[in-house]
Amino acid sequence: MKKFSELNLGFSDAENYKRRENKHFFNSIFVRSDILDRICDQRTFFLIGEKGTGKTAYAVYLANNTHRNTSAILSYIRETEYQQFVNLKEQNHLALSDYTHIWKVIIYLLMAEKIAQDNNEKPIFNFAKFRNIKNAIDDYYENAFSPEIIQAMNFVDQASLSAKLVAQYAEVGGDVNSQRTFTESRFQTNLFYIQRQFEEALRSIKLNYSHILFIDGIDIRPSSIEYTDYLECVKGLANAIWSINNDFFSGIKDSPGRMRVILLVRPDIFDSIGLQNQNNKVRDNSVMLDWRTTYEDHRSSMIFEMADKMLRVQSSSTLQKGEAWDYYFSYQLPTTAPYIREYDPPFISFLRYSLYRPRDIVTMLGILQENYTLYERCNEVLTADDFKSGHFQRKYTQYLLGEVKDQLSFYYSTKDYEMFLKFFQYLKGEMKFDYREFIDAYDNHKQYMSNNNIVCPAFLNSPDIFLQFLYQLNVISYIEDPTDFSHRPFISWCFRERTPSNISPKVKAGVRYEIHYGLSRSLRIGKSVIQ
Repeated sequence: MKKFSELNLGFSDAENYKRRENKHFFNSIFVRSDILDRICDQRTFFLIGEKGTGKTAYAVYLANNTHRNTSAILSYIRETEYQQFVNLKEQNHLALSDYTHIWKVIIYLLMAEKIAQDNNEKPIFNFAKFRNIKNAIDDYYENAFSPEIIQAMNFVDQASLSAKLVAQYAEVGGDVNSQRTFTESRFQTNLFYIQRQFEEALRSIKLNYSHILFIDGIDIRPSSIEYTDYLECVKGLANAIWSINNDFFSGIKDSPGRMRVILLVRPDIFDSIGLQNQNNKVRDNSVMLDWRTTYEDHRSSMIFEMADKMLRVQSSSTLQKGEAWDYYFSYQLPTTAPYIREYDPPFISFLRYSLYRPRDIVTMLGILQENYTLYERCNEVLTADDFKSGHFQRKYTQYLLGEVKDQLSFYYSTKDYEMFLKFFQYLKGEMKFDYREFIDAYDNHKQYMSNNNIVCPAFLNSPDIFLQFLYQLNVISYIEDPTDFSHRPFISWCFRERTPSNISPKVKAGVRYEIHYGLSRSLRIGKSVIQ
């Protein structure tokens, strides 16, 4: 067995596993499950999961490997693309429906290039319409097109030139009989023409196996882009994905392989997109990542398998599930449920201080390893003191607060985030509080903002709005006390209550509440002692 300091604990951001040098290691630690089959199902258009639950990891794995006769590619939307959408809107007076058509052309272009680059699909060029559209792409990009959204945006931005090239090669191929005229002032008309040509080309081909285009990156809104501009862009993308999958790709006949595009999206953003019949789309056309388990059953859970496998594959090949974890974490902890078990296994502490997300577990392991190396530990394994140490607590709680900040900053400014943090000063250091104490803290906070002429963020418009906001961020849980005192209190966390039929769980007013253990130190409340 390796020393803990010698283990490769991978990356918190799965995008790193796209690099050639990291693919083999990622394949060795990846936990394969029926989720891969569900993603490859032709009905799946959306991959939904909270930040850190592995959306990108699944997409990268499928992009690195062929699964169920399916080849995939992962593309990211970044700040530059959002800005180009804003510029296109201002230059061409675009509506939301125009955003949808822009995204359709981008998606078709990326899909066509993916198919063309696939070695097993070389006979694809026997189909004249597809060959013509590929020649137009190669001409525009001078045979240097890279399958990225920013590159595809340029094709849309110069729609008049792109349309001329598409028409030129269609005419050479005998697909049109007359010369068309394309001018810069007719952006929408040019765009529709390009879209139709792509659809005819993709409809004409016969694929040997299926192709998926994953689109990632919408979980981060650049600070330079207004939220309304961002939301218009993402709404157009979601509508384009639904329309392409449901109305176009699904209608292509006589092709053994199928085409599909899948959006990676957080539950709260999906809830904001406003798709029609959203509840049905979550149930019928989405895969929602769920790593939930119970303390009692954690050894059989996927999240334990993920942590153990990362350790196991770097050790003896004869190890059984759980043996590597038990080697590095062999200590016992005082029980948190005296009527159920005599002691707590170490992994329960990892669960208590996480949001049941793979990224949380990997981050904890990484921090433990950093401290192990920093303080020149000579033993091969970990102890309970390593997890309880102030060095570990401080680093982990800052990580968890950073995750909250990223999610809040998606909607609000830095000043709004500062007002979010200010609220916890009025809880007087208490991790647990009732509804009346919450109202008192809220009123004192509002009074502070009023006295200092601070504009109230939308999430502080009312006590119940703010309570729901804290719950959705998984900063607090609510606790219901049973009428029968022989039963334990019921604790509800948003991430544990979320299901396909309840994508946005609601907090309950008038009960007790508790702040997440992992945030106590960073919010300067409670005793901040990890057990």
